[in-house]
Amino acid sequence: MNPKEQKQKLSTSETASPSLSKNTDLVITSPSLSNVDVGEAMKKQNDVAMFLAEKVISVVAKNSNFVFSPASINAILTMVAATSSEEALRSFILSFLKSSSTDELNAVFREIASLVLVDGSESGGPKIAAVNGAWMEQSLPVDPSMKDLFENFFKAAFAQVDFRFKGEQARMEANSWASKNTNGLINNLLPPGSVSSDTECIYGNALYFKGAWQNKFYKSLTRDKEFHLLDGTSVSVPFMHSSDKQYITDYDGFKVLGLPFRQCGDTNRRFSMYFYLPDKKDGLNDLVKRMASTPGFLESHIPEYKREVGEFRIPKFKIEFGFDVSSALDKPELLELVSVSLYHKAWVEIDEDGAKAMDITRFVLSRTSFGCGRKMDFVADHPFLFMIREDETGTVLFVGQIFDPTKSSSV
Repeated sequence: MNPKEQKQKLSTSETASPSLSKNTDLVITSPSLSNVDVGEAMKKQNDVAMFLAEKVISVVAKNSNFVFSPASINAILTMVAATSSEEALRSFILSFLKSSSTDELNAVFREIASLVLVDGSESGGPKIAAVNGAWMEQSLPVDPSMKDLFENFFKAAFAQVDFRFKGEQARMEANSWASKNTNGLINNLLPPGSVSSDTECIYGNALYFKGAWQNKFYKSLTRDKEFHLLDGTSVSVPFMHSSDKQYITDYDGFKVLGLPFRQCGDTNRRFSMYFYLPDKKDGLNDLVKRMASTPGFLESHIPEYKREVGEFRIPKFKIEFGFDVSSALDKPELLELVSVSLYHKAWVEIDEDGAKAMDITRFVLSRTSFGCGRKMDFVADHPFLFMIREDETGTVLFVGQIFDPTKSSSV
């Protein structure tokens, strides 16, 4: 999708400002207008999505079920970069997200918020809900411009709480917020001990997606089949079947399946779920590395034409995964100034009707000191990667991998 004309560029102060931990006012300048190539900026973020997926998988989810939301993590880091006074922290975020400035990050945030994350259920499209929140230590002075940025640009709930003496209460309040905004599906995002008297701020983002397949699967055709595990054994799981034409393309060593979600009157966007299936039963780890190290991989591996299918089946599954994103990031220089934790938990389920997914992310900052006419098979009976994506912008909402569909929780 080509960038819209007259994109606004929203900026925040790039000058060094006092730390939140100091007894001085934090001043955030109001957003201003300028030019940003949003299309190019979003392409970079989509590459970052796979880089982060490979990084986290290698550290905390190797050979196990996994799901996370790049869109959610991007939103959190953008809020932090735009409002933090820590130059080292802001520089790290810009480097990690491959962005030249907070202006660029803010422009991407606004594009995703105003186009991708708008609820389309009333017009027959996917149900989407996204909320943001921020909690600051009440003893720290906060300039009104910062509160204005949270509430009017990021549309975030903002509150000042007592981390110094009521940290556990504040942790429970944040977890309650997460549970409330995910209809009770995600609880205990912040584990005991994650909030202390040194905590200065918590940034939160919750994202919910529920889409119906453009062509639903008949439940009467669902059958239990074997799913092959890495250790040579197999498990019996329910597989959805179809004889309809499908968006499938085979590449060197893997296949990609695209399942569009129903849009109806929601015509400005196109949401799809993609399945990346390696030819080898044990080839997923190598495929993920290839996806993460190849710039523009996602955009260049989208199936564009429907194919007649031979044997076709994909498993039903429901998984949840929680982790501390910061544990998978290399940031020793950052730790010299601040103690950073980015807690993330995501949940996804697919069945004959469609897919549901949601996630919640918390950022805690503390003081330290991709045819021809032949039929094509697509049998996802061994480990594969999946992705929920908005195709016009390329925005990746959720990424995950399935090694055992019978296991629902990897937290």
